[in-house]
Amino acid sequence: MRKGSRVSSNIIMTLVIVWLLIPLLATIIYSLFEDWTGIIPHGFTLANYQKIFTDTAFLTSMYQTLIVCVIPIVITILVVLLGLFVVTVYFPRLEKYMQILCMIPYTIQGVILSVSILILYAKGSTILSGRMTMLIGAYCIIILPHIYNGIRNGMRAVNMNMLLEAAEMLGESKLKAFFKVIVPNILTGITVSSLLAVGLLFGDYVIIRNLSSSNVNNMQKFLYQAMKRSSAEASAVFVVIMLITFAITAIVLTLQSRSTLEKIRNEGK
Repeated sequence: MRKGSRVSSNIIMTLVIVWLLIPLLATIIYSLFEDWTGIIPHGFTLANYQKIFTDTAFLTSMYQTLIVCVIPIVITILVVLLGLFVVTVYFPRLEKYMQILCMIPYTIQGVILSVSILILYAKGSTILSGRMTMLIGAYCIIILPHIYNGIRNGMRAVNMNMLLEAAEMLGESKLKAFFKVIVPNILTGITVSSLLAVGLLFGDYVIIRNLSSSNVNNMQKFLYQAMKRSSAEASAVFVVIMLITFAITAIVLTLQSRSTLEKIRNEGK
């Protein structure tokens, strides 16, 4: 009975995966052919991919997308880690207020956030008035709830106070013990929240269009422009975006699994 239920569950999961992959497979096929007005596509070609990879605008948008994704994620992770360290160790009663503050961005729409930032900082002459600075700041706000939830859930899975006390008994300060002991033990939460943030920022169009104007172009803006020129070219751009997202996910998960294996080996020794 158990074997039959396992086989049926595997079949159901396979069907679900295939069903979810159908739109992506259809997009890939459409980007590789010149015409698909009938049942079978006609004219296999790689011209769409050759066109976008020889376009300096696309390469620039890909580079700038990676920059505006990595920097906000790193900044937000550091801020949340330090904030949770201070609140958990020194001011535990303030944790609920920190949680409320970190959840507020869930209720803020991208249009409202970008317009508010422009009204506050666009007319100034400080570093905060720079388009890239405003964009990074807005992205830090947008991904804050995801980063906070991932890190906080990871910290709840370990006995943080006990580990810090044990490290202090060995001569380490609380801050050093936090980054040497606690952070390695919550890498799973950090990794999951970072991947959620990457997916969110890669799909942004409203905020970067309102804040960056023509100074910064991400892949979503390039995709929107490609849709006006050719649907096949837009499909190729979408496929590249998906492949980059998958590659980032695979690299992060591979690094995480390697660090976990090294940790297990060290504990075994």
